[in-house]
Amino acid sequence: MAYENFIPTVWAEEINRELERLCVFAEDCNREYEGSVAKKGDSVRILGVGKPTITQNTKSAKDNPLADPETIEDTSSLLYINQLSTFNYKVDDIDKAQSVGNIMDVLSKETSEGLACAQDAYIASLAKDKAVTKLFSAAKKLVNGTATEGEINVLYAIDEALEKLYENDVNSNSKIVITVPPKFYTIFKREYVSKDTDNSDMLKNGRVGMYGNVIVKMSNNVARENGVDHIMIRTQRAIAFVNALTHTEAYRPEKSFADAVKGFNLFDAKVVRPKEIIDINVTY
Repeated sequence: MAYENFIPTVWAEEINRELERLCVFAEDCNREYEGSVAKKGDSVRILGVGKPTITQNTKSAKDNPLADPETIEDTSSLLYINQLSTFNYKVDDIDKAQSVGNIMDVLSKETSEGLACAQDAYIASLAKDKAVTKLFSAAKKLVNGTATEGEINVLYAIDEALEKLYENDVNSNSKIVITVPPKFYTIFKREYVSKDTDNSDMLKNGRVGMYGNVIVKMSNNVARENGVDHIMIRTQRAIAFVNALTHTEAYRPEKSFADAVKGFNLFDAKVVRPKEIIDINVTY
């Protein structure tokens, strides 16, 4: 028998975990509809109406009788709860017995973070929704400094997106969030610092900053398609999100000596106020 087989294995008390991916998209959604659904296929009707026509009169109503009442546009929409994330894993009894740390607790945390990341990635993908207005008809290359043809300065890109939101009657006092990938953030930070002669500590937190009244967040879940990043700039009302149900079930697989855990997370999201979200579609 090889000498190596006699060397005892000592299991470390601390268990190395995968790096946590920052999940931030769900933080900036309208979540008031949560709790209304409990099973796959259920839906939530989100009510909405258009604006009535305002007629300006210069004489009394007696001399200017009202026209027939108009029918106000119905902007209601259905949010179907159809996104399902599942998991199923086991830990052998022998492995668990030799481990000093509680590996099942660690795996539970990893599972929770994985489910949250799946939600985040789905919400981020809504930047490509057909209801969302793209900032550019064809994606432009994002740069700091002077932009040439086919390029856009990073601050100009944010300003143009904000202009479109304001033209859609988004109040300048609304909470507006832009969630960017690391590459965008690097370009943005370099450009901002070059313009910030007062050496503001606005960006001292490497993950979240401010640009005017816009909250800047960073995530690796930003949607990408064919080399183009689709970056959301939006109000918190633009997307409705429902985390309907999370189910976890422990069991013993019949053909092994192990503890196992399986479960699912049921959720969905939808763009419900398309005028309050812009897709900044850029390359680098």
